[in-house]
Amino acid sequence: MKTVVCVKQVNGELNPFDACALECALQIPNNEITVISMGRPDVSEMLLQLTRLGNVRGLLLSDPAFAGADTLATAYVLSLAIRRVNPDLILCGRQAIDGDTAQTGPALGALLGISVLTNVLSIAVNDKGIHCRTRLGEEEAHFPCLATMERINTLRFPSIRSKVKEVSVLSAQELGADLNRSGLAGSPTRVRKTFESEQGRRKCTFIEFDQLAQILKARAGMRKNILPPPTSSRLSAVTVVGRELTEIGKTIGETVHIIHTKNPQEILEEIRSSGASFVLFPANLWGRRVAPYVQAHLQTGLCADCTLLETDGRDLFMFRPAFGGSLTAMITCNTRPVLATVRVFEEASGEIILSAGLGAAPHADDLQKIAVAKGYRFMASRGLVDRLGLPYPLQVGLTGCTVAPSVYIACGISGAVHHTCAIEGAATVIAINPDRNARIFDYADFGIVGNTVDFIHSFC
Repeated sequence: MKTVVCVKQVNGELNPFDACALECALQIPNNEITVISMGRPDVSEMLLQLTRLGNVRGLLLSDPAFAGADTLATAYVLSLAIRRVNPDLILCGRQAIDGDTAQTGPALGALLGISVLTNVLSIAVNDKGIHCRTRLGEEEAHFPCLATMERINTLRFPSIRSKVKEVSVLSAQELGADLNRSGLAGSPTRVRKTFESEQGRRKCTFIEFDQLAQILKARAGMRKNILPPPTSSRLSAVTVVGRELTEIGKTIGETVHIIHTKNPQEILEEIRSSGASFVLFPANLWGRRVAPYVQAHLQTGLCADCTLLETDGRDLFMFRPAFGGSLTAMITCNTRPVLATVRVFEEASGEIILSAGLGAAPHADDLQKIAVAKGYRFMASRGLVDRLGLPYPLQVGLTGCTVAPSVYIACGISGAVHHTCAIEGAATVIAINPDRNARIFDYADFGIVGNTVDFIHSFC
């Protein structure tokens, strides 16, 4: 069996999602593994170290013509190299931690014309293909196929006696790459500017535990307007995939056309036949899988996980988190149609969400019991979901759910940017953390300096 693992170097290290993909490949018996990366010549050192892990060889795609590539241009160059290897299976990390788009894997599969399974939590290989447990359920695919892996394992260390193996380097000319589809020249999307993200900050009032019940009673049922106001200039028409984006479409378009089908090929055909210029997909698991498929077939730009859309009546300006949410980037697209996945708030009809983080890990069961007893909804940070193996629908954050309840209680959550960007729609945020300097308090309306045990006792 032959497997390709696509990897990326981020800040001098192997992208952690890609490390999980490589470990999955190493666990497959009798597997010939080729690790492929696109980057500067010095990335070869990382690949050399990875060849020590087993039956692994490295392949580096390096050329100045590849610089500045967006996800579509990256997928194109990778596809050329993968066709040379002709593998049965391609494994990618779900996303790179610097971009967080999760687009390259699905776009790569579309360019290769093979089946794609995303957000894979476990994988079993048989003679015909793979059977996976994904965030969307149990799924199967026949060889050749591609899977994007969640952070489900830890990459092994090489043996002390292991030796480095071959790492080949291919240039654009050696790959036969079309320079108009490579690097910056082949990238439809452009980052126009980036700025430090201050969105979601609140003025925190510190309270005591005995004040909590009164605040909950007063704030329950309040709602925050989560839709941006209509822009002063609008596009003549916007197409949305699914009714949940209709109201967002109305803020930037004079008319909104809705695509009702969930079939990727039918969506593609409807966009082509209608001549749509601006198409919005939901930034959920389904949308993040389908939108890159459509992008690859249309050879156009796609901006992922947009939190804000603006227009001057001619172009669409898309704002999204970058570098884990610490920055916000403004993106434009120089091709048509322009595609975007847009973050959609989960329905939260006046509810209260009690959410636990790693700081509350030892008491997660007690917090769940409180939520059930009080009629709250229990959710968790990504760290706690990963540690305890909680169901993915409970996860709040950049790579999980975006919520808009009446009250969001953050218990033992530090307030990393990938979490706070997903709770901006809450009418009231209450944070409980023993560290008065925790970042979460900058994004809370009320704060309690205390631990989880005291919070639990306050409800007893």
